[in-house]
Amino acid sequence: MTATAAEHDAMRRALALARRGPRGVNPQVGAVILSPAGEVLAEGWHHGAGTDHAEVDALSRHAPGAARGATAIVTLEPCNHTGRTGPCAEALIDAGVSRVVYAIDDPNDVSSGGGDRLRSAGVEVEAGVLADEAHELLDSWLAVQRLGRPHVSVKWAQSLDGRAAASDGTSQWITGPEARADVHLRRARADAIVVGTGTLLSDDPALTARGVDGSLLPDQPVPVVLGERAVPAGAAVRRHPHDFLQYPGDLTPALTDLRERGVHRVFVEGGPAVAASFVRAGLVDEYLVYVAPALLGGDMLAVRDVGVSTIDEALRLSIRAVEKLGDDLLIVAAPATEGDS
Repeated sequence: MTATAAEHDAMRRALALARRGPRGVNPQVGAVILSPAGEVLAEGWHHGAGTDHAEVDALSRHAPGAARGATAIVTLEPCNHTGRTGPCAEALIDAGVSRVVYAIDDPNDVSSGGGDRLRSAGVEVEAGVLADEAHELLDSWLAVQRLGRPHVSVKWAQSLDGRAAASDGTSQWITGPEARADVHLRRARADAIVVGTGTLLSDDPALTARGVDGSLLPDQPVPVVLGERAVPAGAAVRRHPHDFLQYPGDLTPALTDLRERGVHRVFVEGGPAVAASFVRAGLVDEYLVYVAPALLGGDMLAVRDVGVSTIDEALRLSIRAVEKLGDDLLIVAAPATEGDS
């Protein structure tokens, strides 16, 4: 049986409910319980780590037994493991739900398998309803599940000849206002923004996401500093809305800790050395290169040594998009995979 119009409507409602939950270690999930006649009996969503999952939250909002024979609409496959809360698949079975419709499979090996558990108990299961919308909602959480670490975007701005600064070290405003506004919007979409101590000490960046009028945007990334040199008492980063985190130069433990803190998307903006360190470690998922129509010459390269000594070792990229921002270009690229041309 394919999903009905009422079930599609309920899934759209479940996706809207999911957005009420906080982003973090756990996914944003929404649920709607429908009567056999297609009427909404209850709604719920996941309110954060340690709280009831969306299905249980919805089931708790009506009288015991009222869900018998009902249909549960859920944005993510019901979980099948016991952590701080019990398995949602079992809760739905115990409630007497006869049909479960969900959008996307749970990619986590620990919690997946709820669909099969429901089927084995005689519950009818329909998967893949409004899957594209659910993937869009959970894109960052899904990336963490796939990678085992936060998704990493590395950004730099450069002149047409690949320089990040003039020979005297001046680098401010290589690109124009449109490109800079785009950077701030991307900062706001990230969970953390990363720089090295070299950039921090030389440029004293605020590491905030700001609007064109200079005001702070509603969403601010957590500032992260890589390196062991002390952050000065008067540094602008100390006035950031979030307390900064500092790690030594080992990137993998830093990313692991950030993931455990609920960071899904990392925006690396920390200068030629930090950019190169992420590239050498194979930890870049997306390149954001802003190119200004200017020539600077000199040796102030936008990226330092990435471990390539011959042309055969070149790190090939796949261009995903090219955007014109005022007079500048934004090139969005990713590491090339087999099949990329």
